[in-house]
Amino acid sequence: MKRTTLKSSQFRKEREASWRELDALVARMEQKSGVALGPSELMRLPTLYRAALSSLSVARAISLDRSLLGYLENLANRAYFQIYGPRASFGEVVGGFFARSWPAAVRAIGRPILLSIAVMLLAALAGYWLTMADPEWYYTLVGDMAQGRTPASSTEDLREVLYDGADGDGGELTAFSSFLFVHNSRIALLCFALGIALGAPTLLLLVSNGLLLGSFFALYASRGLGFELGGWLIIHGGTELLAVALCGGAGLAIADAFLFPGQKTRLQSLADRGRVAGLVALGAVVMLAIAGVLEGIGRQVITDDFIRYGIGLAMLALWSLYFLSGRTTLEGDGHD
Repeated sequence: MKRTTLKSSQFRKEREASWRELDALVARMEQKSGVALGPSELMRLPTLYRAALSSLSVARAISLDRSLLGYLENLANRAYFQIYGPRASFGEVVGGFFARSWPAAVRAIGRPILLSIAVMLLAALAGYWLTMADPEWYYTLVGDMAQGRTPASSTEDLREVLYDGADGDGGELTAFSSFLFVHNSRIALLCFALGIALGAPTLLLLVSNGLLLGSFFALYASRGLGFELGGWLIIHGGTELLAVALCGGAGLAIADAFLFPGQKTRLQSLADRGRVAGLVALGAVVMLAIAGVLEGIGRQVITDDFIRYGIGLAMLALWSLYFLSGRTTLEGDGHD
């Protein structure tokens, strides 16, 4: 114990002056950024930082006391952030996310996203076919999520969901629409979060959501309201369901990184792919917020079917151009 104390004391005595100098420079930068330092101090900063890293490495190797290790680790972290950390303002960070990071992340995991879209579409077709063949499937596939809209409902009651928002108080319609929006938002975030479970829960959620959508559409189509329901859904559902597909793709990308790490270690593969998938999921949250605004407009302001289709298809075209037109790629992602 005495020997360790002597080691620590001698080690600190020989190097403490440079640590304190670095600490003082970093403290000034933390208060006033780099403009607080003169040219000579800015030139000296990297040298002091490298010396602190060397001290930390030696301290770890000879197992010095924990308080000294903690001080050096904290000093090294603070210095790293001031020397190499981002200098962008909040506005620049947000602008960079929308201009480069998010669309590049979507392109980086394009194949899992396409798989996510395909799974939902196939499930929707299956749900539509099953319900058209036997309406009893509607109760199995939709269940309590029908919010009172079932094969037992009259055609006029079903039509009310599509057009009464602008004329009446819209109480039932508001509740029904909000329910669908909250449901899709929850599914989207779960698809992403459960990707770490080898992708199986993500696929099940995508299939479940597709079956529900197809069965719901079959109910309206059987009453001659398929075109009308399509307009009501697409004005916000195009953006909303694309956000679900993006989160599904993000979850599948994480599962792919775990199952097939390639030349990387599994931990490194997960870290790299998780960073990209996280950007995609974060952007999908923005899409869900936009879908919420579009849903309110489509419910209470716009009741013309063709205008609804026009807005919905235009939004899908804009999203496609936004995600596919750029050439920026994300570094550190080793998957196609």
